[in-house]
Amino acid sequence: MAIAGAFGFIIALLWKDIIIGIMKLAGIWAEGGYKDWGAAAIGIITVIIITIVCVLGIIYISKWGGVEKS
Repeated sequence: MAIAGAFGFIIALLWKDIIIGIMKLAGIWAEGGYKDWGAAAIGIITVIIITIVCVLGIIYISKWGGVEKS
């Protein structure tokens, strides 16, 4: 359960950075963010890939550590 929670935490932090970066481009955030929309697109694609890998990891760990059916 702790590993699945860690994967979820990683996903949440990565998406938080994407949202802040887009808010910076939109002019409603003061610090951090992306320089242009191309950088934001690369960030979004990267986070989508990492999210998929983490979700697959959560599924694998859940099946691996699950209770056996008798």
